[in-house]
Amino acid sequence: MSAVVQSIAGQPHDRRVRLVTGAPARLLAFGAQGGIELGRFMREVRAVAGCLPEAGFAVNLCEDRYRFMVALCAAALRGQTTLLPPSRAPAVVDEVLAQHRDSYVLGDVLACDEAAVSAQHRRWQLPAALPQQDGEPLEIPDDLLIAIGYTSGSTGRPRPNPKTWTSFRASTAQNLAALDDLLDHSGTTPLVATVPPQHMYGMEMSVLLPLLGPVAVHGARPFFPADIARALHDAHTPPLLVTTPVHLRALVESDAVLPPLRAIVSATAPLSRELAVAAEQRFGCEVREVFGSTETCVIARRRTACEEAWTPLPGVQLVSQPDGTAVQARHLAHRVVLADLMEVHADGRFELRGRNADLIEIAGKRASLGDLTRRLLAVPGVRDGVVFQLDPCERTGVARIAALAVAPGQDERSLMSALRAHVDAVFLPRPLRLVSMLPRNETGKLPREALAELLRNSA
Repeated sequence: MSAVVQSIAGQPHDRRVRLVTGAPARLLAFGAQGGIELGRFMREVRAVAGCLPEAGFAVNLCEDRYRFMVALCAAALRGQTTLLPPSRAPAVVDEVLAQHRDSYVLGDVLACDEAAVSAQHRRWQLPAALPQQDGEPLEIPDDLLIAIGYTSGSTGRPRPNPKTWTSFRASTAQNLAALDDLLDHSGTTPLVATVPPQHMYGMEMSVLLPLLGPVAVHGARPFFPADIARALHDAHTPPLLVTTPVHLRALVESDAVLPPLRAIVSATAPLSRELAVAAEQRFGCEVREVFGSTETCVIARRRTACEEAWTPLPGVQLVSQPDGTAVQARHLAHRVVLADLMEVHADGRFELRGRNADLIEIAGKRASLGDLTRRLLAVPGVRDGVVFQLDPCERTGVARIAALAVAPGQDERSLMSALRAHVDAVFLPRPLRLVSMLPRNETGKLPREALAELLRNSA
């Protein structure tokens, strides 16, 4: 596989390559209504591409995963770059559109949040019945800037990250290598994903894998355990479930009956060993956690139930440095420095030791926000919670530590008392507020601005 990745990375920039691979009869997508073959997909992409407005950029808000793929590839055929905002919130979409004047919103059914996008921005809706058109294979320049993904904003303002088709093809080759032993080599592997295709993890696992590998994806994005179970039952053979720790915990704690699974893949937030073990026992399959970021895409994997260290994907090298960890890979145009602090072993495997942004120092003492959050979650009765640092006070310059917790039947005083037994007094969160739920986004992450707003409103 490394030779394949090398050849992709070294292609000349004027080379045209295909958007999809496989025979026209290959199953590309499926759902409750049946399957969709690659040949039909290509006909629909050609027809939609001919209808799109002239523009340089398109914000793809399609809810249906199959229609998202049609829109993504149709835009690419027109030479347009797909923008992937970190959330569907109207203000966030508006901000991304404002940064790219030659842009429009591309969606399937215009939901309320899409309709709330400012009237100054253009909108184009996919028709209910997609048109079809025969023609040449779907090819684009290998160096086309096909997408711009945005970081989640969990550590500050979302940042744009451009992705060329060259880099996506190389990172997908690495992902296929990392999942090779989980795939059905006698046919097509069905895949169900709970993460949105607009998120980079969702893009890699539920869009690029079916476009470039022997994978067929379910068109829906199920959220609740019963919905996930129904989607998994639509698969023709044991499927892969691509999900997050939040969805996985809900599944484990539910009474949902799942069909036999090929495996479960998890990302977007740390997966505890306890949850990984519980999921493997409950569903009788391996839970494989992958590690990555919007900046790097997926770069490592591990079986969390029995491994602490991460194994880098083919061609990925990591070097620890004072401000984080430098990542070098064939699919990256240049070295990327992550804020994650890692201990890299001699064999290339690594262990996470926190994030540079999570480390705090008060009165000469140091702690990690991640570790403080783990201690909060360990308090009996706490169902969800987070410890974070507020912006520095304008008068004193001190950045206070705060916490939000979901703990029905508990009170703030008892939670503080429980924390005091395990946390140094200088790191106790003040304030600590009880809330009904945390403002997690579609992938389970907690944008910092949303946490600060919830804290203000709960005072």
